[in-house]
Amino acid sequence: MAWESYGLDQLAQQLVLDAKAREPQSLNQAYKMRMATAYGLERFWGEHLRLQRREMNASLFWQETWAALVTVMARAGVNLPNQRVNPDDIASIRAISEALWQLPLNDQRVALAVLTQLCDSLVWWTQRYKG
Repeated sequence: MAWESYGLDQLAQQLVLDAKAREPQSLNQAYKMRMATAYGLERFWGEHLRLQRREMNASLFWQETWAALVTVMARAGVNLPNQRVNPDDIASIRAISEALWQLPLNDQRVALAVLTQLCDSLVWWTQRYKG
């Protein structure tokens, strides 16, 4: 089997450019995303909910990054949840968290490794395009 990059660097560049076009200040989230990878998939996924009410552009950057990860992982044969949820819908939040915790350990590790690499690329592109 050959190495497959899944275009993570190009994907990260596009995510950063989209975020910059909406609100350049939201690029600060790239550093926070990279730090959040240490806490696991479910915490990374849930961060957009915390930001949704007070920093919508930042929340959108997190959501788009998660959606990009979901797409890449699907191509790799790992299915991650990506349903939209209301931050007040405890049952939906619990269901997505459970789905992430119930992933086979190897799938969790691969997804987290890919997410970490994606966030490393986000930080790199943020450093290039930040004001």
